[in-house]
Amino acid sequence: MSSIHKVAAVQFEPTMFEKERNIVRLLELCEQAAVAGAKLIVTPEMGTTGYCWFDRAEVAPFVEKVAGPTTNRFAELARKHDCYIVVGMPEVDEDDIYFNTAVLIGPDGVVGRHRKTHPYISEPKWAAPGDLHNQVFETPIGRIALLICMDIHFVETARLMALGGADVICHISNWLAERTPAPYWISRAFENGCYVIESNRWGLERTVQFSGGSCVIAPDGRVIAVLDKGDGILLSEVDLDAARARRVLGEPVFAQRRPELYPELLSDTFSWNPRAFFGLYGHEPWPTGKTSRVSVAQFAPVDDVDQNLGEIAALAREARAGGAELVVFPELAATGFGDHEKSAQPIPGPVTDHLGKLAEELGVYLVCGLAERADDTLYNSACLAAPDGNISVYRKTHLAADEQGWATAGDSWTVVDTPLGRIGLLIGHDASFPEAGRVLALRGCDLIACPAAIRGRFSSSHAGTDVAQPKPIPTGPDSYHWHHFRVRAGENNLFLAFANVVDPERGYLGLSGVFGPDTFEFPRREAMASNGPGLATALIDTGNLDSVYPTNVVRRKDLVSMRMPHSYRGLIRSAVSNY
Repeated sequence: MSSIHKVAAVQFEPTMFEKERNIVRLLELCEQAAVAGAKLIVTPEMGTTGYCWFDRAEVAPFVEKVAGPTTNRFAELARKHDCYIVVGMPEVDEDDIYFNTAVLIGPDGVVGRHRKTHPYISEPKWAAPGDLHNQVFETPIGRIALLICMDIHFVETARLMALGGADVICHISNWLAERTPAPYWISRAFENGCYVIESNRWGLERTVQFSGGSCVIAPDGRVIAVLDKGDGILLSEVDLDAARARRVLGEPVFAQRRPELYPELLSDTFSWNPRAFFGLYGHEPWPTGKTSRVSVAQFAPVDDVDQNLGEIAALAREARAGGAELVVFPELAATGFGDHEKSAQPIPGPVTDHLGKLAEELGVYLVCGLAERADDTLYNSACLAAPDGNISVYRKTHLAADEQGWATAGDSWTVVDTPLGRIGLLIGHDASFPEAGRVLALRGCDLIACPAAIRGRFSSSHAGTDVAQPKPIPTGPDSYHWHHFRVRAGENNLFLAFANVVDPERGYLGLSGVFGPDTFEFPRREAMASNGPGLATALIDTGNLDSVYPTNVVRRKDLVSMRMPHSYRGLIRSAVSNY
């Protein structure tokens, strides 16, 4: 049987209070897609009824059971064309509880359903949070998972589905407030090495402008087909073999996971007021935080420690002259990429002594990557040198394939409290694993410093959209619309200082940046480096108003507080399906 299947995303503007009109129009569009050969057809969230309901009483005439009259009509179409259709609708169960639901329908009827687990601001007016978590449905055209709109903000949802073997995530949405295809959609495909078929509505409903941009996203994060605006169908193909390779930037990430380091993912530290939680019993209270400037420095390390340290010193002085209080340098910036057996340094040792003296002289925090020697063991490490001479060390926990021949993986996380805020450390490939950033967020980090040496493509442009958005939401072209490590910052509501090697001849594209804690804030709170060696510096704020409760998103961490860790046990199991 072929691994390649034709798929379709339906884009549609439903009309509230006109359910029959909506269903007829959706059936027409699905018929067009099926006649064109689509075997999997995905339609928008709440496409049968519209979305912006005031309360239970208003939506009550339009809810249905699953299976029911609406699903039966789509099942008839699926049977006629031997295809599968995803339908978004308001569901009522036997206890008269309402849900925002996605239903997978096949030639034999309802295959399964997903109830939206992470309610957006509108759902609590009428619907309960979903109680059917992280399912993957086996079909003749592949393993299919369903997510609804806000669900995809949470790294755990798509990750669990991918761990369960999903080839395709069908994401139905009423997405708003940014250009689409949305960066979150792209990152969920990219980090899990699977397809995302996105069906988003468009148009204006009760003053809300929806973004359109329905698309198909490949396992490498390429948007292979997109429909910007208007009703229509978008045809593309998925290759199950490409999804089942489970590669991210060429790396077998599911085999490289470290579940033994992830137990904290099942905790819910932000369910309590974090200003009270962190510091309970007087243990490890949060630093007060402040407004400060953070720089990332990108350059190409060479196989000469002294030359690298000279470059580091020059960039540190330049950053400090510009007001930076923290400067992050790339992975292996001090020792280079040559013979690690020869270049590896002890900690403490000459390199950390040099960095410590430089930090003290400039009154700045420095984060720098180096190959570390500890007796007969080598690590890919990063150190944080403080102005008071203290050196903190992190050993890379997720090793890429070419590192496994010389380095030993670390077995713990490093978090350091400073006047700038609580800082966590990751190194390069670590940040490809959503679990790593999430653990540091749960520990209350305000900022992740990430020295990196990442080859390949993790960013893409946007040509602009014809969907008119309210100011200040941008609609024009953007060379860096999607940057995977900007998404990392936003999904964890923290700042991320990503300092990548820039050496295009060896595949290192740079794209270093300091990214802000809210990806829906425009203009973005960030700074990105230019194409060559140099600095990017951004103003960050980790402080808080004089309030018992956090008022700063980096301290409040809305997206972290809305997680559902009771359903995350699969993240800490070593066995995965079909990766």
